[in-house]
Amino acid sequence: MPVSRRRLTGLLVLVAGTLLAIAPSGPAAAHDATTTAYLEATQVAGTTDVEVTVEAEYDLLMKSAWLEAPAYEATARDEQRRQLALNADAVGRYVTDRLEVAYQGQECTPTAGTADVRERRGRAHAVVPVTFGCPAGDPGAEAVHSVSSTLFPDAEGFVHSTEALLVYDLDERSGETLLDVQTPTFIAGEQSTAEELGEFFVHGAEHLLFGLDHVLFLLILILGSRSLREIVLTTAAFTVAHSVTFLLAALGLVDVPAIVVEPVIAASIALTAAVCLWSVVVRTDLERTRPSVVDRLRFPVVFAFGLVHGLGFAGALGIDEPWSWGLLAALVSFNVGIEVTQLVIVVLVFPALMLLRRRAPQVARVGTAAAAGAVTLVGAYWTLERLLAG
Repeated sequence: MPVSRRRLTGLLVLVAGTLLAIAPSGPAAAHDATTTAYLEATQVAGTTDVEVTVEAEYDLLMKSAWLEAPAYEATARDEQRRQLALNADAVGRYVTDRLEVAYQGQECTPTAGTADVRERRGRAHAVVPVTFGCPAGDPGAEAVHSVSSTLFPDAEGFVHSTEALLVYDLDERSGETLLDVQTPTFIAGEQSTAEELGEFFVHGAEHLLFGLDHVLFLLILILGSRSLREIVLTTAAFTVAHSVTFLLAALGLVDVPAIVVEPVIAASIALTAAVCLWSVVVRTDLERTRPSVVDRLRFPVVFAFGLVHGLGFAGALGIDEPWSWGLLAALVSFNVGIEVTQLVIVVLVFPALMLLRRRAPQVARVGTAAAAGAVTLVGAYWTLERLLAG
């Protein structure tokens, strides 16, 4: 039985309202209010001491140190540096209370240095150097340092599921690893290279799975595809594009600020969803086999949008370290995690969609229109939010 346009509109409004309710505003919200801290731990030559550079979002650090509004609302770099100097004790205490270095199981003594501010991916980050004075230890025992981080815990209520990206050079070992609430401690030499790469794989998978904006874009690509060939080519275009820019941006060869990337990602979601909605409601020919001009432009447009999404993936990982083969391996592992998760979503959703189109075409059409319309509104809402947030 045909579904009236009034009912279709009603369903669209219902789905849109639901999506808007569960899709908070802003780029951070689209990634579910998480944050990544950046730690660089280097052993001082000829000693057991360790120098750690802590880098975290400026406003989050100032809020977590329970400072007043003038501190965390500062936006000018000079004022941010002034606030860091005025509140040096509180900031240093917060960092050293939640960051621990030990040598041969004995805790090292932290001393926070003068904090500074730098920009990372378009956001102000406070940079706090901490020197850990470590005991000489037992000369006959193995030289082993450990680093633990409990920065920005869920209990503070500002963010959740904080991860700390640790780049280390300790005990004649170097590499990159991730610390989180499940594994807050790194012990030099305990983790194999395969285990470290596995962490980056999981991190990439989680970023795609829990990044609502990227999931919605992928969902619209699936809904707008009419055949296996089309979904394969579309996802391939998206994959190749975002893999290229992800690696280039993560290696520092391309640098586009988040203030540009995030609104364009949101706009890509809105535009792609709007085209899908038009194909269903206006053209009413999602099942047609003869391609139109819009269809011919689909792959290059998806490729172009994929380039922008890759910049977003790089911003989420936030690596800003000198080139090394270990760094490249970590980036590739992160990207593979994204690709595998993307493939799983396509394999689960697309066959079910094709089956629904064959057995209940009208239901499939209404559902596609409702979802596309809702995602169009959410994408437009995010675009406006991110532009206004500046």
